Amino acid sequence: MQSTVTPTHCPYCALQCGMNLTPAPDGTVEVSERADFPVNRGALCGKGRTSAAVLASNVRLTSPLVRDEGGTLVPASWDEALDRIAAGLGRTRAEHGPDAVGVFGGGGLTNEKAYTLGKFARVVLGTSQIDYNGRFCMSSAAAAGIKAFGLDRGLPFPLEDIPKSGCVILVGSNLAETMPPSLRFFTELKENGGTLIVIDPRRTKTAEQADLHLAPRPGTDLALALGLLHLVIAEGRVDEEYVKERTVGWEDARAAAMAHWPEYVERITGVSVPQLREVVRLFCEPESAMVLTARGPEQQSKGTDTVGAWINLCLATGRAGRPLSGYGCLTGQGNGQGGREHGQKADQLPGYRKLDDPAARAHVAEVWGVDPDSLPGPGRSAYELLDALGTDIRSLLLMASNPVVSAPRAAHIEERIRSLDFLAVCDVVLSETAALADVVLPVTQWAEETGTTTNLEGRVLLRRRAITPPEGIRSDLEVLHELAARLGVEKGFPTDPEEVFEELRRASAGGAADYSGITYRRLAEENGVFWPCPAAEAADAGEDALPGGEAPAVHPGTPRLFLDRFATPDGRARFVPVSHRATAEEPDEEYPVLLTTGRVVAQYQSGAQTRRVAELNAAAPGPFVELHPRLAARLGAAEGDPVAVVSRRGRAVAPARITHAIRPDTVFMPFHWPGEGRANTLTNPALDPTSRMPEFKACAVRLEAVER
Repeated sequence: MQSTVTPTHCPYCALQCGMNLTPAPDGTVEVSERADFPVNRGALCGKGRTSAAVLASNVRLTSPLVRDEGGTLVPASWDEALDRIAAGLGRTRAEHGPDAVGVFGGGGLTNEKAYTLGKFARVVLGTSQIDYNGRFCMSSAAAAGIKAFGLDRGLPFPLEDIPKSGCVILVGSNLAETMPPSLRFFTELKENGGTLIVIDPRRTKTAEQADLHLAPRPGTDLALALGLLHLVIAEGRVDEEYVKERTVGWEDARAAAMAHWPEYVERITGVSVPQLREVVRLFCEPESAMVLTARGPEQQSKGTDTVGAWINLCLATGRAGRPLSGYGCLTGQGNGQGGREHGQKADQLPGYRKLDDPAARAHVAEVWGVDPDSLPGPGRSAYELLDALGTDIRSLLLMASNPVVSAPRAAHIEERIRSLDFLAVCDVVLSETAALADVVLPVTQWAEETGTTTNLEGRVLLRRRAITPPEGIRSDLEVLHELAARLGVEKGFPTDPEEVFEELRRASAGGAADYSGITYRRLAEENGVFWPCPAAEAADAGEDALPGGEAPAVHPGTPRLFLDRFATPDGRARFVPVSHRATAEEPDEEYPVLLTTGRVVAQYQSGAQTRRVAELNAAAPGPFVELHPRLAARLGAAEGDPVAVVSRRGRAVAPARITHAIRPDTVFMPFHWPGEGRANTLTNPALDPTSRMPEFKACAVRLEAVER
């Protein structure tokens, strides 16, 4: 085992905090501060500090598992396990066609692995049926950003710009718990005289830091944004010169907003007219201001329109594409940004190219050495893919995802997974989904492999291998290489991550997410590089200098987007007219309460890894139902009593947590746990028509007391 200190990055959220790893003589790994990385400056949350605990052999998978004749998962050799997967996928393809084979990825995969998984699906399997759990993260924000700006990058500016802005509206984010090290940027904002406005139906730890907290009814963020834009227009606060010079489509967006007068919006949202006016004043008076959204407004069946309404507010006030201003999205998963840029999403090819674009297909096919016509077209989105399991899709290869816990209408998705002819899972631990597989492969973790990720700022980072993985563990790249060979493709699937990245550079060249000017050496020397970063004249060919010894120009990367023009054909941003509409499932007599879901500070996503860390489990041992005292009194529930939450899709039971921090018409459940407290048993898979995002954030439920 190495004994040196290795600078790297946290395996969890999209901050990708810098940290140092040091192997100890007893086989453990010490996590320590790394002050040189500007995103966290050494600060780590509890998840980051304890991240090395999952490296322990008594926590993680250490051998391939196959299901025996009695239905039990038992240890097996790598050859047997890989042979079984190749046979299972190959048999389905031969009997039912390539689209009967599905592939499901994850936002925690490195860029190299996400790229290779997409290539494997389309080149080796020939299937269009590939998507990933990042569809459940920020797909609505991505769709709205592309409509308005012609480009999607979570934040179009670095986090370091936030404290220098005059006002930030934070919509549907509890970053004090989801990404704690980022809170300092908002603390510094206030210290510098700026204003923080938080919009959330709960008075979260983040909302407690705000100068102004609005608590709208879940699912009404669209109406709220339109009401604010109405007031901007009515009060003469539109930046007319900016709108004329840098945008198109204003008149239609203006007309749509004017239909949402303040008193109407107050009735829909529960936010008072004086509060609406105060938000407009605080947002419009400074020279600079930002709107940042997270899963609250995005995980809705109208999430794309909701984000679009907040973008319209930024455009009308001249806040986008100007210094210290703009719209941004706080990406959730560790590589949620890069994970969707390079081909594991149903409709995309590397470089954020569209799969149905002939020029994009030709470019990538040339890099891959295949006929463009051989590449399948766009496939199903994540929920639609999972919903088709066992019917149209008969076999599934799944990497780095746990949909049994994380998917909406989870009991139904669990049934669909159980109905598959064949399921293979690659994971670090035996997740609830892996436990249902025919074959489970144990793969390397972040500290045991080198690779790149792209954080919420669009900063491409190098995660470095710090320790040697246990004997018998292989990387996802090795798995895909071996499976490709068994399925008849001997070349094109290297196992060295830097070799994969060099190919990714070529595949992304000229695309919206252009990484062609980024190298491992630059990432190590510069502490990350912001995309787009096209290759210099000679750098793309791997040359060190131009003729005559002159060094080639090196693109510095792009920390700040849109300052000169937007990524549209004419360089102008697009207003998109939108109007309020109800959630897909409004409360009624049978289901009179709204459920919203989210995270707690000590757990992450489906909890597959964090639930195996003793310190984190001590801090957050299980699910709960957060409800207002008035609602608890009507139910007759006291603190800690078991409460059943029932929707049209199922029933979940968890202890009551009674608090004034939530609206009386709303209950909250965290989604990290399986079993009877599984929040996603209840959630609604109604999909946004553009992004195909499910409506995690609002569904109708009723509460029932539980006798124990």
